[in-house]
Amino acid sequence: MSHMKATARRTGTYRHMVDIRSHHVSADEPLDAGGDDTAPSPQELLAASLASCTAITMEMYAQRKGWDLGYVEVEVDYTPSERGCPTKFDLIMRLPEDATDEQLERLKIIAAKCPVHRTLEGEVMFNERVERLQLQTS
Repeated sequence: MSHMKATARRTGTYRHMVDIRSHHVSADEPLDAGGDDTAPSPQELLAASLASCTAITMEMYAQRKGWDLGYVEVEVDYTPSERGCPTKFDLIMRLPEDATDEQLERLKIIAAKCPVHRTLEGEVMFNERVERLQLQTS
């Protein structure tokens, strides 16, 4: 089982630097939500995770099949849940016009098997705890 970790540290009003392995990603809120709009919001990063995971999963599958897809684009339109309405993800997968019907059908099925898609549609558990930061005095 794969284990992943991300740590968000405040760098502005709602701006955070997120450390993931040796990578750094910023998150912020738009101006109308009180942020400085210096980076995508966490919700937008969720849509980005689904879009990129879907694209990569299709590309890996095509590579294993020996299909040269060339350009692939995945757009995710994400509407968070509201009272009485579930969270909604609309995915549009744009593939080369010379892709065969069989390739399109197989890639659509494979796209739904990407790890982020499976996580979002599956059962999720949260373990939460709060810890006090130890202030560093010098």
